[in-house]
Amino acid sequence: MTAERGVVRLMVRITPRPGFGAGATGWTQVDGRWHASGVPLRVGADLPLVADGAALTAEVELPAGRTATILLDYGDAAGPAPDPTGLLDRTCRTWRDWSGRSDYAGFAAEAVRRSALVLRGVSFDETGALLAAATTALPEEIGGVRNWDYRFTWHRDASLLLLALFRLGHAEEGRRYLHFLLDICATQADPIAPLVGIHGHTTTERELPHLSGYADSRPVRTGNEAADQVQFDTYGHILDAALVYQQLTGDLTGDQWRLLRRHVDTMARRWREPDHGTWEIRGPRRHYVNSKVMTWVCLDRGIRLADLLDDRAAAVDSWRQARDDLRAEVLDRGYDDAAGSFVLAYGCTDLDASLLRIPLVGFLPADDPRMLATIDRIRQRLAIGPALIRRYQADDGLPGEEGAFLLCSFELVSALVLAGERDSARQLFNQLSAYAGPLGFYSEQLAGDGTALGNYPQAFTHLALIEAALNLDAAGDRDALHTWAERARPVPAGRPVPPPPPT
Repeated sequence: MTAERGVVRLMVRITPRPGFGAGATGWTQVDGRWHASGVPLRVGADLPLVADGAALTAEVELPAGRTATILLDYGDAAGPAPDPTGLLDRTCRTWRDWSGRSDYAGFAAEAVRRSALVLRGVSFDETGALLAAATTALPEEIGGVRNWDYRFTWHRDASLLLLALFRLGHAEEGRRYLHFLLDICATQADPIAPLVGIHGHTTTERELPHLSGYADSRPVRTGNEAADQVQFDTYGHILDAALVYQQLTGDLTGDQWRLLRRHVDTMARRWREPDHGTWEIRGPRRHYVNSKVMTWVCLDRGIRLADLLDDRAAAVDSWRQARDDLRAEVLDRGYDDAAGSFVLAYGCTDLDASLLRIPLVGFLPADDPRMLATIDRIRQRLAIGPALIRRYQADDGLPGEEGAFLLCSFELVSALVLAGERDSARQLFNQLSAYAGPLGFYSEQLAGDGTALGNYPQAFTHLALIEAALNLDAAGDRDALHTWAERARPVPAGRPVPPPPPT
């Protein structure tokens, strides 16, 4: 930091807490830098730091024009610290260069670019994984128990991530994520875990009773039990992402397609089964309508990929029969005439904001009367403030209630655009823009008074923002809008899939 004018009194205190705060550490000084014992943390500074048990402290006064530098890094190797000024310059230049790859100058360009930076910030370079958020246990209700660990990669919205990265000029990141996703498909048996760690491993949830949590919101959790759930919508997101990738690049290999084909076969066989649903409600499995729609997406994208790749060996006829039977069942059992909308699950009348994705994945047109009625009912029954809607109001077995889910709020914008209500969609987008934090970041949820809730910054929120902005940008061109919503990009020539090796 630099004192611009006057005298700045600076107090520094660095206190690592390894093991989620369960332990403390000490400090030793080597080669002019401080090394934390038991933790690969190093600190270099041009300040008179003093070790005081687990803490490093300093207190100085900076006259005008004086700069103080503190450099923290990880590693066990000894040696002098890098030049902090050069490191800062290189870091800033790298981020600016990355952001500058995008030539998007359309609707809400600044917010779109900022959202892309968030996605880059929560991406893991070594594998291409994308974290849902960089935090754990920030509460969905202040003082409540709805506190989850989001430092994992969920496969939902995988196709949206690929579309956003490629559309904004970040094709390399899109390819790396797709390869990470396919590696997961190759290493996991059915059912595919809906979430994995940044190295592709699953996780075990545990509570940390020694921590009081944000604003006394307990328990603090690490790991996520949802990794053990059965979520059939995962298959739809993966196949949708694969279709997007093939349409954009034409680079799917025969081995990759045969791997994906196995998962389409799985859904053609299991689509009649219940699951835990996209919202991971911790209760018995049910026939969630969103899961059925995304299973339809899995089958539909599998059929389209088999055609693009000229695969004569795929069981396309059985996939097509399953897809058509599933669609008929959803229209029969997933829409409640008395309620006047699609519903959360078969046999109930509860609403579910994830149903806003029905037109976004091409299951039904947004201007279908059933879809228009669903959009209207969601806006009436799930709203908690201007432009803010909850995911659902059904009993999920947990005490208390959560706030508005910003992913769904931005998906409402996209659904309205596709329904032809561009002015209403633009108004909602502008209202949502007012809820952004000082850096343009969004949390997972918001209370009705605008208080940020849940983990932060939330990748899914920023993905939905990008989707909504691009839909609004394309709203004046019905063909462009259709192609974005239907994932129908120019298709390179299909690559025939070689026959399987002889057995």
